[in-house]
Amino acid sequence: MSNIIQDIDIVDRNSQEAMETVKTSKEENTGKAKKLYIESYGCQMNFADSEIVTSIMKENGYDTTSDFENADVVFLNTCSIREKAEQTVRNRLNHFNAVKKSKPNMTIGVLGCMAERLKDKLLEEEKIVDVVVGPDAYRDLPKLVESAEDGLKAVNTFLSREETYADISPVRLNSNGVTAFISIMRGCDNMCSFCVVPFTRGRERSRDPHSIVQEAQDLFNQGYREVTLLGQNVDSYKWSPNENNKAWLEKKEKKGEKVEVINFANLLEMVAKVSPDLRVRFSTSHPKDITDEVLYTMKKYENICKYIHLPAQSGNTRVLELMNRTYTREWYINRVDAIRSILGRECGISSDMIAGFCSETEEEHQDTLSLMDYVKYDFSYMFFYSERPGTLAAKKYADDIPLETKKRRLQEIIAKQQEHSLERNQLDLGKVHKVLIEGTSKRSEEQLQGRNTANKVVIFPKGNHKKGEYVNVLVNDCTAATLFGEVVA
Repeated sequence: MSNIIQDIDIVDRNSQEAMETVKTSKEENTGKAKKLYIESYGCQMNFADSEIVTSIMKENGYDTTSDFENADVVFLNTCSIREKAEQTVRNRLNHFNAVKKSKPNMTIGVLGCMAERLKDKLLEEEKIVDVVVGPDAYRDLPKLVESAEDGLKAVNTFLSREETYADISPVRLNSNGVTAFISIMRGCDNMCSFCVVPFTRGRERSRDPHSIVQEAQDLFNQGYREVTLLGQNVDSYKWSPNENNKAWLEKKEKKGEKVEVINFANLLEMVAKVSPDLRVRFSTSHPKDITDEVLYTMKKYENICKYIHLPAQSGNTRVLELMNRTYTREWYINRVDAIRSILGRECGISSDMIAGFCSETEEEHQDTLSLMDYVKYDFSYMFFYSERPGTLAAKKYADDIPLETKKRRLQEIIAKQQEHSLERNQLDLGKVHKVLIEGTSKRSEEQLQGRNTANKVVIFPKGNHKKGEYVNVLVNDCTAATLFGEVVA
């Protein structure tokens, strides 16, 4: 994509335009006394967290609003993965504070990863927020808001080893009523050298599988037809029965059933069994952990979508070692070969790629391009390296690749991905795809859109069909980003 904006370092795979992902709260009027506005940035985990925050605040007397100028409380749920994301949040905070001058009782809070990383600066040095709350302290939000309203510092960035919010029913923000996220675990134990997540979200802990299955069942009963199981690394999901699950253990023992540790493959099967009409997706997989057992479970159940987000980050083993990814180029290729062998070449695979990591040579950059040629990803999220303070890379390695070189390498990765995305989509021409309708196309009210099992967007004429239905679509045209077709019987 030759016209990529110079100062933007991510490409969204659906629009294929440089952008930031932002979601805001919706308008709601149930008669509660106060209004809450939430703006969420970054990953799917952040969006899922905002649904938990909304649930907590609604239980404490708040309706949501889509207009921050009408809000009593404004929260920004933040991302620290890149410098640009943090700068975007700072700009928004300045905008909110300008409004606050005419509405001094407004409370402004920063939640999530940026809160964890920059709490002292935001509260004491810059004095641009009233509340700072990390990802494990959302239950404390109502009290912290009350403290801020009384003029006190309101901060809780304590990282928990137990908190999973398993008992909280999320309020589905901007929900299409068809698809929903379910958080299955929190935190990350992988110390990738470029990443702040282990420092901002804490250690891994897995949620009780029975609460996950119950949430999936509840969503299905409400009319949802797809759930995405979320974790920083879903493949490391592991849950062991203990005293907290005594009643469940006794029930299993009375039936004479053996109780074992539940891994991700087991959990996938449990959720898939909720209903054959409930699609199941998951994100994100770590190449070092994804197992053949997971792949065979995906193959066994038609309603487990045949799509895997498998971030490579680089195609060169030395760079992967510097990144502390704990696998080699050869290991990654082995996992891709297993996916293709067990699930077929139709299974969608996407990736994350970082251009210009510390000391990356031109030959090592070419290894990334050659890995892309080998895998032929359906789409990718593509960045140039942005040093994050506090990470292992910032402490150990010089950020020594010139910015122009980073941008040029990123441009080559983007061009390669555009080529592969189109090639992969062209393979779908003339084939019938089962599509779950998610709503009206952005292009026209007379068209609907949904996704196939490989997570590709499919657009087709509306006819008499409606959101939440499954339809069979014969694909007859495509771009690098989208499939087009007609509904067939």
